[in-house]
Amino acid sequence: MNNPFSLDSIVRPNILKLKPYVCARDDYSSGILLDANENSFGTILQNEELLTGELNLNRYPDPDQILIKERLVSFRGLPSIDYFFLGVGSDEIIDLVIRIFCVPGKDKILITPPTYGMYTVCANINDVEIVRVNLDVEDGKFQLKTEEISKVLLENPTVKIIFLCSPGNPTGTILSLKDIETILNDPCFNGIVVVDEAYIDFVEEKKEASVAKWVEKYPNLIVMQTLSKSFGLAGVRLGIGISDPKIIRLMNNTKAPYNINSLTSEIVFKALSPENIEMMRSICQQIRAEQIKLMSSLKNLSGIGKFLGGNDANFIIVQILDKKGKKPNNERAYLTYKNLAENLGIVVRFRGNEFGCEGCLRITVGTPQENKKLIEKLQIALEQ
Repeated sequence: MNNPFSLDSIVRPNILKLKPYVCARDDYSSGILLDANENSFGTILQNEELLTGELNLNRYPDPDQILIKERLVSFRGLPSIDYFFLGVGSDEIIDLVIRIFCVPGKDKILITPPTYGMYTVCANINDVEIVRVNLDVEDGKFQLKTEEISKVLLENPTVKIIFLCSPGNPTGTILSLKDIETILNDPCFNGIVVVDEAYIDFVEEKKEASVAKWVEKYPNLIVMQTLSKSFGLAGVRLGIGISDPKIIRLMNNTKAPYNINSLTSEIVFKALSPENIEMMRSICQQIRAEQIKLMSSLKNLSGIGKFLGGNDANFIIVQILDKKGKKPNNERAYLTYKNLAENLGIVVRFRGNEFGCEGCLRITVGTPQENKKLIEKLQIALEQ
């Protein structure tokens, strides 16, 4: 008798239809990598600090990660460790929040394209519908349309979570704090506002940007941060959730028991020392300075259009123009991206398919040497 097993018949339909997140390494993994918004200057830790020393790896790690949270209290200026959750990257936090607050097949999330793709992927995995209100992209401003969001919330009472990205990816733009506050105070919305601040440390200090401390005032606010970008620790996968202690308790109750491994814990604890936090800030200043130089050099290349957004992160988003030099052109931008990666040893990210980003490449700010090589190779690509 033949086994009647049929894989497709027992997989959830939403999983069969799922389009997975395409990360930068799925496309290219060699060359000068300026595509994933990693910290091109490397980790803030010295080589000797990466040595883990005497770890008892036969024992499970601290499930609460108290020592790390105590350093985060000092670093981010919150009252106690009860305001912090640690996850395996921000992606675990996104997934947890959706699982905690959204009933599959019933509730919805709201996103504001162009934005980070994992909000959509996690919603699809959890069979949660997605409502979209595009950002105002006129002249590359990438800001919220608060009136339209309020209208959509009134029409969709099952929206439980609003995901906002500030500074945005791929926009590189901090959202207006006034607009975020308007959404938090919306009388039609009984749900959670998540503000993803993965790139917050790259914002100039004179700009008021972070809403992390607002969690003391708004019990429906969750702020996500990470050590992947400014600290140069993408490889350890450590995401930070900041919220009202009641929400943090729900997240701790829902997560896997020992989600942060001992090796990650050891490195992150060292990274959050006062000395290394100052090192992080210094590197962010260097990256901002290189960003200005890079944009100045790119402006001199024929075929380069506008820089979109506020340039508040460790990358830029720039238009590639048609051969006549008049309008942003997706086909030319895509061919330039492919040529750079496959023939010229430079990997950037094509973002022309994102709303408001026609003809755009997203380019991580590299080291001075990497940026120089980028300019040389991009000029060759644009001449072909």
